[in-house]
Amino acid sequence: MTEGIYRKKHLTSSQVIILGFAGVILLGAFLLMLPVASAEGVATSFHEALFTSTSAVCVTGLVVQDTGSYWSFFGQTVILALIQIGGLGVVTVAAAVVILSGRKISLMQRSTMQDAISAPKVGGIVRLTRFILLGTLLSEATGALLLLPDFCKTFGFKGIWMAVFHSISAFCNAGFDILGTKDHTFVSLTGYMGDPLINIVIMLLIIVGGIGFVTWDDIYINKWKIKRKVILTTTVWLILLPAIFFFFQDFSELPMGKRLLMSVFQSVTPRTAGFNTADLAVMTEPSKAIMILLMLIGGSPGSTAGGMKTTTFAVLVLNAFATFRNKEDAGVYGRRIECQTIKNASTVAMMYILLFLCGGIAISICENQPLLNCLFEAASAVGTVGLTLGITPDLHIISQSILILLMYLGRVGGLTLIYAMFSDKNRKNAKLPTEKITVG
Repeated sequence: MTEGIYRKKHLTSSQVIILGFAGVILLGAFLLMLPVASAEGVATSFHEALFTSTSAVCVTGLVVQDTGSYWSFFGQTVILALIQIGGLGVVTVAAAVVILSGRKISLMQRSTMQDAISAPKVGGIVRLTRFILLGTLLSEATGALLLLPDFCKTFGFKGIWMAVFHSISAFCNAGFDILGTKDHTFVSLTGYMGDPLINIVIMLLIIVGGIGFVTWDDIYINKWKIKRKVILTTTVWLILLPAIFFFFQDFSELPMGKRLLMSVFQSVTPRTAGFNTADLAVMTEPSKAIMILLMLIGGSPGSTAGGMKTTTFAVLVLNAFATFRNKEDAGVYGRRIECQTIKNASTVAMMYILLFLCGGIAISICENQPLLNCLFEAASAVGTVGLTLGITPDLHIISQSILILLMYLGRVGGLTLIYAMFSDKNRKNAKLPTEKITVG
């Protein structure tokens, strides 16, 4: 992040973010190709290594090889490092290195950091970065300590590594697990579906990581802005309503306690964690459709989660309500929402929906699979979720390549892509005459 890069290459903040993620993905892929990265000591193909690295950096969780049984301790460590970098953000990690080295951060670098973590302003960005690092360390350490007793009881000394890995994976909303064995692969947390401690800790880590660093900073300094109220309110409703739906639609054969736990967990994890305690393939189609919607919505801005974001969904809903009530402006909590915000939300939503539909249809055509299953995998990839109906490892290379592209585009964000392609220098101040077009 030197000023020379900006001066010579004229890279915008959005372009720096996109290239940063791409560079880390390629580095991770080359490390995972090494024989020492696999449990069998064999070299992994570039495509499988690239898929795994992309999934880790984009904190998705979709895999073509079982993480617990295929990768060695070195390989799992590389994956965990990629998850941590992807969860915090490449720019945030780079800024943290600069701060820890004692060097000063330039205004251009602060601007890039602001865009990377969705901070409201450049001022105080260094303090916010320190808060993010400290909050992440504290959350992940607390999660690991809470998970330690259960994992150590089952795995002994190895339980320490299990607790650390799953705590970081959950906080970063990655969905990677190392619980699989050669005889039982891709198990996720299905073996702990009735364990209240594991379920509650993992859910809390997912929620804390998915709400967003800036939101927690505002709560910490007791600064309750309208945006934070929208994020928290939307998050609560997006957990509560789907949980009620899953409770009555699925898991009727389970005892009341397990049924409640399963319903809440399956409501939390689609935005956008990727862990599952239920066999998603046997859930009803209406439940799968609800999960697709939750995966596309994702977490909140400036968080470890992906998706179009809770604020995008909230703005679109509020704008629709304003239209239904024949109001000129959409508003919330006594404030009017800017037209530019509504335009941004519409653009981001349209981009994610197009990527989701095009990706799902393309995979369905290539694999001759039911469209719903392929749309589920596509939503999981573009929302950087990691939930799967079990078809991803068996897909052909072209379909897996589509998922790689969806994961990457979903992680860097819709507006980041748009701003990277169309810089401000192409903006024109002149306005064309207006024209009324009938819609609806």
